[in-house]
Amino acid sequence: MRDEVDGLVEAWRTERPDLDVEPLQVLSRVSRLARHLDRARRTVFTRHGLEPWEFDVLAELRRSGGPYELSPGRLLRATLVTSGTMTNRIDRLAAAGLVRRFPDPADKRGVLVRLTGEGRERVDAALDDLLVYERSILGAMPRRDRDRLAALLRGLLAPLDEPPARG
Repeated sequence: MRDEVDGLVEAWRTERPDLDVEPLQVLSRVSRLARHLDRARRTVFTRHGLEPWEFDVLAELRRSGGPYELSPGRLLRATLVTSGTMTNRIDRLAAAGLVRRFPDPADKRGVLVRLTGEGRERVDAALDDLLVYERSILGAMPRRDRDRLAALLRGLLAPLDEPPARG
């Protein structure tokens, strides 16, 4: 079985035999897979009236468990965006009726962002559809191979997800 990456790796080996292009074998495939997944996720989320970033914020709130609320700081750390970006996102989600802001009882200056019933319904429905699609991608791969692939990708990703050391 061959894929597009096989062709580009061969071409680079021909054109630049002086380089070790082995990293392309893995990372170009990860990159291409990410693009395919991004396209498919956008399609699924659009059916539910959501942008990918909206799903990310709503999903973080949903995963937090009842009452489905988090601080804006916790949301920005989980979604890897800046404070200004998160404020804008919360404003837009609140205007759409998917979240509400409440005073944080533990911090008089702080607020909590809570998922509304509509937000919960939308994120749950989008997740249901997303999982159907993602299962179809992995369906032909035996469970042991999926588990092994997950472990290998975890080993690659975990060091990148670590917060930078403070010096």
